[in-house]
Amino acid sequence: MIEKQAHIQLDSSINVQKAILVGDPARVDKVGALMDNVQPLAYNREFKSIKGSYQGEEILVISTGIGAPSAAIAMEELHNIGITTVIRVGSCGAMQKSIPLGALIIATGTVRDDGLSSKYVPPIYPAIPDADLLQLAKKHYPEGYFGITRAHDGFYMDSNEAIEQEWSQYGVLGGDMETSIIFVLGTLRKMKALSILNNVVLYRADLSTGVNHLVSGENIVTQGERASIQLALTILTEQED
Repeated sequence: MIEKQAHIQLDSSINVQKAILVGDPARVDKVGALMDNVQPLAYNREFKSIKGSYQGEEILVISTGIGAPSAAIAMEELHNIGITTVIRVGSCGAMQKSIPLGALIIATGTVRDDGLSSKYVPPIYPAIPDADLLQLAKKHYPEGYFGITRAHDGFYMDSNEAIEQEWSQYGVLGGDMETSIIFVLGTLRKMKALSILNNVVLYRADLSTGVNHLVSGENIVTQGERASIQLALTILTEQED
């Protein structure tokens, strides 16, 4: 048995190969509400985890907190205990005016504008999802927005608006903070990876408004969150080990 990992506080005795990664620990319970036989596992720092089943498939759900560093810790330690497939179920801000609130953005590739992934690989190394998982996403959610996203390290820099406007001109669909490192480590550690992002902020709109809608459980943003969770569960049920 692989020993308990320092941060996620899990070991290989959980006997699971598939995982859903969320940022917010509160979202772990939202995923669990759609699963059967849910068991709480651990809660250390930002890493809250449960284990449950969906249509007979055993699935781990774990939070990673905010940003690439903590997401990388989760990825590395999950790899150590035998996880082979991960789907990020997160939120993002749109970078195109045509993308409405609650729409799902599924990354076909990600601009690596985080600081950590370049410590693993050169800047020209691509951050891409697993092709099989991406195909299943297209099959089960063809109405989603499929395209390039951007991962970054912060919201409040003085230059943030200008940077987002530039990437928007290049056709980038939306931005989050974790997808790039999840994709890079997925490739390096031979883990299948996908990222499904619920749009909580309209392009060039106020960040706090969208996030507050998500936290308070309001309207179409919450519907998008539920749709992203449901899609991830469906994909993991159909995806072969």
